[in-house]
Amino acid sequence: MPPPDPPPAADDLPRRVRRKVARRIIPLLFLLYIISYLDRANAGFAKLQMEDRLGFPAEVFGLGLGLFYVGYLLLEIPGALIVEHWSARKWFTRILVTWGACSMAMALVREPWQFYLARFLLGLAEAGFFPGVIVYFTHWFPRADRARALSGMLLAVPGSLALGAAVSAVLLRQDWFGLDGWQWVFLVEGTPAVLIGAALPLLMTDRPRDARWLTPEERDCLEQALAAERREAAAAAGAMTLGQALRLRAVWLLALGILATNLGGMGMVFWLATMVKEFIGKGSPVPADDSQVLVWTGAVYLCGMLGVVVSGAVADRTRQRKWCCVVAQLASGAFLAASAIPGQPWPLVFTWLCLAGFFTHAWFSPYWVLPTLALTSSAAAVSIGFINMSANVPGFLSNTIMGYMQAAGLSDGARLLFLSAGFVLGGVFVGLVPVRKTGPG
Repeated sequence: MPPPDPPPAADDLPRRVRRKVARRIIPLLFLLYIISYLDRANAGFAKLQMEDRLGFPAEVFGLGLGLFYVGYLLLEIPGALIVEHWSARKWFTRILVTWGACSMAMALVREPWQFYLARFLLGLAEAGFFPGVIVYFTHWFPRADRARALSGMLLAVPGSLALGAAVSAVLLRQDWFGLDGWQWVFLVEGTPAVLIGAALPLLMTDRPRDARWLTPEERDCLEQALAAERREAAAAAGAMTLGQALRLRAVWLLALGILATNLGGMGMVFWLATMVKEFIGKGSPVPADDSQVLVWTGAVYLCGMLGVVVSGAVADRTRQRKWCCVVAQLASGAFLAASAIPGQPWPLVFTWLCLAGFFTHAWFSPYWVLPTLALTSSAAAVSIGFINMSANVPGFLSNTIMGYMQAAGLSDGARLLFLSAGFVLGGVFVGLVPVRKTGPG
């Protein structure tokens, strides 16, 4: 009879716990973030048909799209506190069910004020999800593993846009039960949030001490590591106030950098499909059918998924996070500007847009490492919330401006140049950030 296998080595325990936690936590949060981003962005796809069916002018869409971020900002910080002091499982259940219901209710919109109200309520419903996820990560992943876990989830941003474009392309062609295709976009794409939200109490675990899928030894190992980091973080955060952090040049450069960049990025999320439709409708042999427009748009976002993967690998290998971010921002601006050159054939414009799609999703993974490289740990701890709020303000500004630009009769090229300028200005601000060290890989 062969001897029993030796017990795992003690120094293998942390690695085993990391693998278990990653396999359990990251796929679920990746799925939730795909649903989240799809439900906030699908109005940009449905807009292709809503304009004709409801007769809303462009400025109505611009303001309505932007009002999502007003509601979102109002409850962003309270949502993170609820996850920290109550229950992520229960809070995320509430968020998913209510945002799914609000997204589905968009199918009932008939008047501009209803559109404004629905978008504002959707922002309120979804507020607290992303900051709540950041807090939830601190309950499960030690600092050394947290950035890698977050970067894996960030693939959901372009992934949800590519998936949403493909699904919406099919739904816009439907007229089931007398409902228009744009209504089915909201009804079908809002349903997964409600269903998964209802199942979330069975799928999610609040903290390691509640995890029956970890052994007692594994739970203790993880809890001890996280408790030690919380003690260190509390001591660091107590060394500097937010007021003191806001007097630092690097904090403002980081905040202005992401604010300017997202003027371009958030405008692109909601208005790319509209601009693609205008491009391929100008004497191009390519059909300008709404469904076909979304196929082309989805291809641009698929390039964005590749951008996330490549930028993360390059930034980790070179450890030049700042310059990887800056290059991606400037390249985004350059390729968007190239696509705005008048008189180009559609295949060439599409090439520029695909290159822009690659780089517009390549900057944010290296960017979110910069606060820890440009600031002391205490300054970073108290200023990241301010920087994250700066990242969401452009959601209102960019969409409102884009709506008024279209209503004023400005060309798609002019609007692309506005988006391009946001990326370039963001790259300039980030390029001025003083980075203290390259940090570990």
